[in-house]
Amino acid sequence: MATPTPLQAFSGVPKAPAAEKQSIVDGEKMTGAQALVRSLEDLGVKDVFGIPGGAILPVYNAINQHTKFRFVLTRHEQAAGHAAEGYAVATGKVGVCIVTSGPGATNVVTAIADANMDSIPMVVITGQVGVGAIGTDAFQEADIVGITYPVAKHSYLVTNAQDVPRVLAEAYYIAGSGRPGPVVVDLTKTAQNGQMYYSWPQRMILPGYNPTTKAHGHVLSDAAKLFSQSYRPVLYVGGGAVRSNAGKQVKELADLTGAPIVTTLPARGIVPDSDPKVLGMLGMHGTIAATGAVQRCDLLVAIGSRFSDRVTGRLDSFAPAARVIHIDIDPAEIGKNRQPDVPIVGDVAEVLDDLIPEIKRQQAIHSKPNLKPWWAQINEWREKYPTTYDEPQDAPVDGSLSPQWVVEQLSKNADPETIWVAGVGQHQMWASQLIDFEHPHSWISSGGLGTMGFGLPAAIGAKVGSQREFNGRKPVWLIDGDGSFQMTSEELATALLDHTPIKIAIINNSVYGMVRQWQTLFFDHHYSATSLNDGENSDDIVDVPDFVKLAEAYDCVGLRAFTKDEAIEAIKKANAINDRPVLIDFRVWKDAMVWPMVPAGASNDEVAYRPGVRPLLSPAAQAKAASGATGNAVAAADAA
Repeated sequence: MATPTPLQAFSGVPKAPAAEKQSIVDGEKMTGAQALVRSLEDLGVKDVFGIPGGAILPVYNAINQHTKFRFVLTRHEQAAGHAAEGYAVATGKVGVCIVTSGPGATNVVTAIADANMDSIPMVVITGQVGVGAIGTDAFQEADIVGITYPVAKHSYLVTNAQDVPRVLAEAYYIAGSGRPGPVVVDLTKTAQNGQMYYSWPQRMILPGYNPTTKAHGHVLSDAAKLFSQSYRPVLYVGGGAVRSNAGKQVKELADLTGAPIVTTLPARGIVPDSDPKVLGMLGMHGTIAATGAVQRCDLLVAIGSRFSDRVTGRLDSFAPAARVIHIDIDPAEIGKNRQPDVPIVGDVAEVLDDLIPEIKRQQAIHSKPNLKPWWAQINEWREKYPTTYDEPQDAPVDGSLSPQWVVEQLSKNADPETIWVAGVGQHQMWASQLIDFEHPHSWISSGGLGTMGFGLPAAIGAKVGSQREFNGRKPVWLIDGDGSFQMTSEELATALLDHTPIKIAIINNSVYGMVRQWQTLFFDHHYSATSLNDGENSDDIVDVPDFVKLAEAYDCVGLRAFTKDEAIEAIKKANAINDRPVLIDFRVWKDAMVWPMVPAGASNDEVAYRPGVRPLLSPAAQAKAASGATGNAVAAADAA
């Protein structure tokens, strides 16, 4: 049987089940492990990531030179999960990884939670002890179904070999349909070793799972009417629009209505940055124009977005004058954080395809509202508060680069088709702010969970996807921090040996940069446990680790840059090398900060362009903020 997902799945499985009578005798006879490999092939899976182990060995024994998918051996199970995520985002397909039971399965939980937060389609196959050993504290036994219940879209515990192909078909479908997400298939050794009769295709048994894709009722006409009455509209576009491949529809809606486009972190690039209607990212580290437009709009159209705290700031002050249209395929997101005036449940691309003709009908009757004053205000914010940065002060003799300048140069010198991957921290925000994104699916980063160590394995997955879907013509650049990179640096071995020649830019400030920024702004410059000593020479410690030597130890190319001339030369060398991974250690200013910034828990109206500069506040309110009357966090940011 394929047991469903109770909170404590193992307690419901008999330790000594009666032998199940084999009632299906049609098809090719094989083991459950062989059926799993065949099912992946019949599903069209071309690339799989993972690490073998005792409880999953029958499956790995069924993988051989005749297997139709490529297997990529990672060096850690968490990395296998992140690689599957990177592959899924880069290609739009379901990512797949296979790991063993116990610690192998628990190691991949972080990747499962990450995929769940960012709605990434992924099937995670884990080994499990035999049915008779479940609940006995057997070697490498862990209740992975129970563990992943809160952080997976769905989970299966498979105890019968005959169920394997049906469960794989269901898991793959669930992962990629509706709101995408990770599905766990926990495969007991009993099911792997058991005999079954294989046939394909399988009839899925999913009663009650029917994702709504098309809008129902009068919601489209209601939404179109709101557009006809709006003089300050904004399209607030999130990762759900990327998963729906709705870039074309979002651009058409913006062109039709004249509304500006602001994006969340995962949606960067859904419409090219060169489009004049794109204002960039909003929220905690968004542009002044994007955040200001949302705060002053009279109609907010949320498209595949979930009103996360990093976007909204203090929720009760977010877009205070706006009526809200919320389009999302997940009904649980509608009204979760902000109650919409027009809720629309459905696939973003399909909903917009139906909404756009409705708006055209309204415009034929009522004409378009005059948005010239609205764009005048937006353009004023753009001109007065562009994305800029400070150069290093008191630079040491051997040089110290501005990290923002490095990111700018990476973007300027990159192939336009480049897929950009980032770790988590300051470098992630600078990459989002300063890279020119011209294509969807060209930006991969851990958004909701903020997983340090995500970058390197995700970049490997993206490169495998580029090789598979785009004949390798899309290069992959990873922008990572020295702290984030060290969490999964062992995957340099995977990058080399599995022939994924990614390019790695380490923004090395020798500290946990975002933590240090918060310590500077909000914790009185108390730098507790944030110095890494990996790029700051002293009499006692020199470069631990030395990233150039680390790269060379894995037979990758290692380069280092202290000055602008060295940086440009290193970037050119990296772009010219395509037979192995290249790592560049950029030594940057450790006190550089990410601006603009909304302090956590503050209103987006209090966004600081620079310390003491709050463009969305009145002069009186700015004075109040500087005095500390609006809260310690705001005053601290101004005083820094």
